[in-house]
Amino acid sequence: MSVRRLADESVQPASFAFTDANQAWAEKRIALYPAGRQQSAVIPLLMRAQDQDGWVSRATIEKVAEMLGMPYIRVLEVATFYTQFQLQPVGSRAHVQVCGTTPCMLRGAGELIEVCKSKIHHEPHHLNGDGTLSWEEVECAGACVNAPMVTIYHDTYEDLTAGRLEEIIDAFHAGRGDTIRPGTQIERLNAAAEGGQTTLLETPTAKRERFVPPAPPEGAAPPDAPASAAPAAKSPEPTTASRPKDVSEESAPALKGTPQEAKVSRAKAEGERKAASAAAKADGEPNKEMRPNATGAESDASKIDGGKAPGKATASAAPAGATATDVPKEEPAKVAAPAEGLSPTAETGGPVPIFQRPEGPADDLKLISGVGPVMEGKLNSVGIIKWSQVAAMTPEEIERLESSLNFRGRVARDNWLAQAEVLARGGIEEYRKVFGKDPR
Repeated sequence: MSVRRLADESVQPASFAFTDANQAWAEKRIALYPAGRQQSAVIPLLMRAQDQDGWVSRATIEKVAEMLGMPYIRVLEVATFYTQFQLQPVGSRAHVQVCGTTPCMLRGAGELIEVCKSKIHHEPHHLNGDGTLSWEEVECAGACVNAPMVTIYHDTYEDLTAGRLEEIIDAFHAGRGDTIRPGTQIERLNAAAEGGQTTLLETPTAKRERFVPPAPPEGAAPPDAPASAAPAAKSPEPTTASRPKDVSEESAPALKGTPQEAKVSRAKAEGERKAASAAAKADGEPNKEMRPNATGAESDASKIDGGKAPGKATASAAPAGATATDVPKEEPAKVAAPAEGLSPTAETGGPVPIFQRPEGPADDLKLISGVGPVMEGKLNSVGIIKWSQVAAMTPEEIERLESSLNFRGRVARDNWLAQAEVLARGGIEEYRKVFGKDPR
């Protein structure tokens, strides 16, 4: 690829401004991007400016950089990288781009180039005598099957001959470019075979029938539903008999004959099982009441006040003919304090601070790349509200934080410490100087 530079200063305009209509279009385009991402509109704005003036000048680049809050060099990099942007004046009525890639060259692109040399200028990127026409050779323009072809502004003209290109150039030179139909210049539909359709001539007779899966048996759960959610046949409410029991249900069943409020829901039983598991890990002792099929003759509840502790099931509450061991016990689960560096689970109350929350207003942690609104809330909940706190974290504190909030590796992956240190030192302006872009 040849080096792309801006045009000589002698042809550079002193300033650039969008027309009122194009200014309104540009503002609307910028607003389509979320806050902090407006620089993504740089290519649409440069293209709109080129459509207005025909090319991209230094003043155009400066104006777009100003509108998007970007450094001038960033917009210059975009304009000089993409060959779709013309960096010097082009013809006011037509800039002809001749495709010179292999398919077009094999089909006569060389002859098209000779036409441009004779009718416009001997050298590419030069204006004709009255400044209305210019031309250049480009790489593949994407219509190889209709080679050879040229592009004029946003339209392509395909299946060309030297004679037909002369007619097209003459029409544009005379200001009648709108009379030329874009696309193929021969008798065919788009890229279909010349002369009409040659295949699939028969009228289709097959009919596609939509597949409808058979209905599941009465009472069966849908295929994508969890097995535990399958209702019993002809029963409006799921019952224990309609699905296999799990550990939580065997350890905390509902007492027969009690009100609905006394029944232990599956969710509560699952919560008690998890809490007991956490307690067992904390003190090293298994929770006997949470083991499946635990049928000890005596539980901790029966040892309190002779088994008459309020809210506990006792032998006197058993139905006639049942023994004390037949009555399921409903005991409060033992909940241990969270191990150091870990936040309690949802069953024990949610995250608790593991860092000392400093005084003063909180910084906007979302300016750190990799921290969104949800992550900011989690960091605040454990005591981190300042950029300086993030910047000063030790490896041990990072490990404790990532274990607590369950996002291992993110601090190092997104370089939180360096970003936070720059923000704490000088805010957004310092961030731009160090990283060359706005935060987030």
